[in-house]
Amino acid sequence: MNPAEIDSRNLEIDPLAEFGTMGPTDVVIDLEAYRLKVTGKVGRPLSLSYDQIFKHPSMKETVLLICPGFFANNGCWTGVNLKSLLEEAQIKKEAQYIDIVGAHEKRVRIPLETLGQKKIFLAYRVNGEALPQKHGFPLRLVYEDAYGFDWVKYVDEIVVL
Repeated sequence: MNPAEIDSRNLEIDPLAEFGTMGPTDVVIDLEAYRLKVTGKVGRPLSLSYDQIFKHPSMKETVLLICPGFFANNGCWTGVNLKSLLEEAQIKKEAQYIDIVGAHEKRVRIPLETLGQKKIFLAYRVNGEALPQKHGFPLRLVYEDAYGFDWVKYVDEIVVL
């Protein structure tokens, strides 16, 4: 199943207990020390605590997570809008991409032009519950139309390129 070719609007929400997982599941984040950094081609680099992230506009979207050959889970994800973080960081005009970076230097590159076209944000809740550790707490990239491999877990940096 290619996520970009699936109409998931009529799918039921899968219970969180049934969600599959791949990649690291045991990364422990110390919330006292945690910071989400926004760096790179920005006029104002950011270093936000977990509590500060909640002061930004949130979004809630139902998005299908597909790990081909393993599982597909439809969830209701809540998180912070990437565009609001980038506006606060004052991205430079020449910027074209963002890299979302998580545990073990896992990263995915996203063209800036797609941010308004798809459901792409950093989730801190799924199906009304705090994002579980095994699913990437404190932040996980939700990336509509991308395979689960690109849904970076344990996000701690956004690099503007």
